[in-house]
Amino acid sequence: MKKSHTQHFASALSGCWHGLLGIGLFSAVINILALTGSVYMLQVYDRVLPSQSVPTLVGFTIGMLGLYAVYGLLDFVRLRLLVRIGNRLYRNLQQKAFAISLSVPLIAGQDANRVQPLRDLDQLRGFLSGLGPTVFFDAPWMPFYMVVIYLLHPSLGLLATVGAAVVVLLTVVAEIVGRGPAAQTSETLVAQRVLADAGRRNAEVVQAMGLSARLGRRWTEVSHAYLKNQERLSDIVGGTGSLSKTLRMALQSSVLGLGAYLVIGGEASPGIIIASSILLGRSLAPIDAAMANWRGFLAARRSYSDLTAALDAFGSQSAPMELPHPQGQLSVEELTIAPPGTQRPTVLNVSFRLASGAGMAIVGPSGSGKTTLVRALVGVWKPIRGTVRLDEAALDQWSPELLGAHIGYLPQDVELFDGTVADNISRFGGQSDPKGVMAAARAAGVDKMIMRLPQGFQTRIGDGGTALSAGQRQLVGLARALYGDPFLVVLDEPNSNLDSDGDIALAGAILAVRQRGGIVIVVAHRPSALVNIDQVLVMSNGMVHAFGPREDVLANVVRPFPQPAVVPLQKNAAGHS
Repeated sequence: MKKSHTQHFASALSGCWHGLLGIGLFSAVINILALTGSVYMLQVYDRVLPSQSVPTLVGFTIGMLGLYAVYGLLDFVRLRLLVRIGNRLYRNLQQKAFAISLSVPLIAGQDANRVQPLRDLDQLRGFLSGLGPTVFFDAPWMPFYMVVIYLLHPSLGLLATVGAAVVVLLTVVAEIVGRGPAAQTSETLVAQRVLADAGRRNAEVVQAMGLSARLGRRWTEVSHAYLKNQERLSDIVGGTGSLSKTLRMALQSSVLGLGAYLVIGGEASPGIIIASSILLGRSLAPIDAAMANWRGFLAARRSYSDLTAALDAFGSQSAPMELPHPQGQLSVEELTIAPPGTQRPTVLNVSFRLASGAGMAIVGPSGSGKTTLVRALVGVWKPIRGTVRLDEAALDQWSPELLGAHIGYLPQDVELFDGTVADNISRFGGQSDPKGVMAAARAAGVDKMIMRLPQGFQTRIGDGGTALSAGQRQLVGLARALYGDPFLVVLDEPNSNLDSDGDIALAGAILAVRQRGGIVIVVAHRPSALVNIDQVLVMSNGMVHAFGPREDVLANVVRPFPQPAVVPLQKNAAGHS
């Protein structure tokens, strides 16, 4: 059962309630101690100056310094607690946020870059660790200060209350007006980051094909929209901030003037003039803090909204019961698949069944749905209709971790992670299974190549496997797919970057999987991938065109794989080739 976002944050903040209660109590004492300056000035003007008593002045001064020391200590402890609460929230939600960031591209498709839960969580942590949250603890004390000002004189209290109401109303209006520009600014900022990330990922293409200027023009357009929205937001925040500051200064001066008038009329003592001004300034301090942290508040609210939406969409579910290792068959029933983020199917009503020890090739023209199909077979893409079963259990009955142990997958674009070769082959399972890593490398025929690397299996390959060639990356990816002897091994064009030796190793790996009772599915464009395969499924326009034994399908349905033609070099006019 999915949790609501409030439940997610409540559980994430579990154990922090004592800290929040402590912050509330510290805030109460801090706001009471904030009266120190007003009381001190009142006593100086009304008792010390008329009596000309230096000991009284010294006593009041020592008391004032002691109270301010306690004030500073409590304020420091409150900020430390906020930092730790922010860090605790981050620690409790970081795994969920990271899991969501991995799942979003498989569900949201092209809009995945706009959902960034890790960035949103870090934004919330930064806001909770700063001065912004203190506004929520100090704002409820504004009426308390107004009451104290009323006690000094009702006229001063009325003026302070009306002025404070105007300032608060202005802040509320600024918040309402700033919502739209803040959301638009966030959207265009995300668009900037998406474009910049795409440019970095495709830097080689950009450089080789001279796309820098064109991408620069697109960047300029996106940046212009971002700056325009940023200007609107800055104008609103800056304008309301300036107006609020002006009103607060005018209000404090008005309180001084009214206090002086009351003193002249004999209705108040001189100390009330300074005390009421200090109290008013303290009562409006939360407004000052809110305006100073307004951008952070808007960003945190946006991050909270986006993160809670992501938590609701990818809410944790109860862990499924652990199932026995699959060892019988793979069943595909009426499978219909659409790419993430769309509802238009690209694979329709695919059904077949493979028994233990089977090897199947998926062939067909480009765009026929081969890669889409294998992504659903390994649970990467969720089907619109239909089911994929391992030993009668649908894939969604397995937890991703347990299911992953029974599946080996080699995608078209092999992505390796920054780490050692052994880390990548073992799926980052640590150094606890060197025999398994070596066995997988031998099965893929890559063990000798790895041992010729500078540090052998401990060679760091860099982000994306940049230290290896395309063929080497494909063989390491094949070893990763074979690690742990998974029951289902799915290889999407596994020989696209392999030489003849690599083809031989691939054929041996396919045979080894079948001999130990596993199932191998290969997306093939080259005939060498069909070695040691006994079944062929032909895809056409997203549907199964034919399925059966290899010899029958290749003889009756599929044209023979063409051999590359040798084109003679043409001589130029000078007779040179």
